[in-house]
Amino acid sequence: MPVERTESGIPGLDKLIEGGFVKNSVNLVAGQTGTGKTLFCMQYLLNGLKKGENGLYITLEQKEDEILQDVGRFGWDVEFQKYIKAGKLALVPLEPTGMRELTTATVNYAKKVNAKRFVLDSLSIATMGWKTGEMDLTKIRAEVFSYMKSLKNLGVTSFLITEIPETDDKALSRFGFEEFLADGVVVLSFLNVGGEVFSNLRVRKMRRTSHKKEQYPYEITNNGLKLLSKG
Repeated sequence: MPVERTESGIPGLDKLIEGGFVKNSVNLVAGQTGTGKTLFCMQYLLNGLKKGENGLYITLEQKEDEILQDVGRFGWDVEFQKYIKAGKLALVPLEPTGMRELTTATVNYAKKVNAKRFVLDSLSIATMGWKTGEMDLTKIRAEVFSYMKSLKNLGVTSFLITEIPETDDKALSRFGFEEFLADGVVVLSFLNVGGEVFSNLRVRKMRRTSHKKEQYPYEITNNGLKLLSKG
């Protein structure tokens, strides 16, 4: 039985992952500050909206007008406002409280707009209040797993942003287990070569998908993020 897929909207990416992300999957978009994680996800949402797939974007650190200003750089603000007014997109700023409260809000807003694509910015902030010394790591893992399960039950294809610490560029998430729970992991990173910095994308993991794990260069243009041809 063929696997249903969702196009990413990122030029050059889908051909690396058999045509797109697996529908109803949960994917991490990991990277250090400034690598374009939010842009990657907003581009994904816009691609879906143009195809009639409603979207939900929950942010734990920005206001709606700030998000629209950010996408305005690429000329997308008018389009996003159009979809918001039509009830096809919700940009929801939330205060980081707890995973259960986040789950309730996600479910309610996703149902409200009949979302097919979902972005959380970010999972790192959602778990910021947890300290492994105060809460058993097994319980934290169970909370995150439960949240991801709720996303699958909603039938949305999800992107969860995670921050890679500047001090540990080998880490993919805060606790180190999030990438094992997710269906897919896309890593955006910087590579310093002779004092020149290059942006690279790597598909670290993608269940039910044949893919290479090498790094692919990308650039951010006035039209958004796109992969470049190697060599």
